[in-house]
Amino acid sequence: MLNSWVVAPTCLPLVLRRCHTCASERFRANGKFRVNAHHKLIDAWLLVLCTGCGETAKLTVLERMNVRSVRPELLDRLHANDLGLTAELLQDPVLRRRNHIALDWAGAWRLDTGESDHLDREVIDISVRFAAPIPVRPVRLIAEGCRLSRAEVERLIAEGKLVSAVRLSGKLSSDFTFTLKR
Repeated sequence: MLNSWVVAPTCLPLVLRRCHTCASERFRANGKFRVNAHHKLIDAWLLVLCTGCGETAKLTVLERMNVRSVRPELLDRLHANDLGLTAELLQDPVLRRRNHIALDWAGAWRLDTGESDHLDREVIDISVRFAAPIPVRPVRLIAEGCRLSRAEVERLIAEGKLVSAVRLSGKLSSDFTFTLKR
């Protein structure tokens, strides 16, 4: 029987970017946007606050776009300071690349394993699904979900008792399955 685990976000991740005021490297997104129209052109920014000094920085969302080329739903969400739009934009690789930022997901996700009765079985097949593209080490997920130490998980991989079609070293942010044989 295949068990399902879900890696789900619990809050917005921190934005990694250097503050020009206090040299801190972490910003918190609070879902606020600034929209500025200049004749027929529009600019939009996602506002983020420095965790060290509270200084506001702007992440470019739209830059000198013709107002008619922007979807009306997007404009409505920007004007309403939609928190869901903030989450979507932070996960957009184009926005991250344009603004030279990275995300810090530490403490911003949880692993839902469902019932824990499957841990007693000899062979466990588990499917891990990501609700958002959160980069996490599979070894950490498996250790947390199976209530093992990371060293024990590494030993099981080395012995061939923990197998997967994907590489379990490094970080993953996409769905995968694994089998654990005790």
